Amino acid sequence: MRIWAKLFLDNRMIKDTVIEDLSSDTRTHKVFNALNKIAAEFDLPNPIWLDSNVKEFKRHSKTRFRKDSFIEDVPFDYLEFHVINED
Repeated sequence: MRIWAKLFLDNRMIKDTVIEDLSSDTRTHKVFNALNKIAAEFDLPNPIWLDSNVKEFKRHSKTRFRKDSFIEDVPFDYLEFHVINED
């Protein structure tokens, strides 16, 4: 599985990364592990999965974590989290 994470500020991408997970974990574990790696790489707190994020991710394999998904203040408008390749 490959996941592409992008940080946006003022409708411009300011940072991105791709996380690859070739383990035999379940899809859910891979998604959560990738999100943890992304938060560590970008030096961010882990976002909270709101109901809107879960619905959007289930439907499109993509979601945006906006400022309300983070407990701490973050210096961007949203984090886009997108599965680009599945096993």
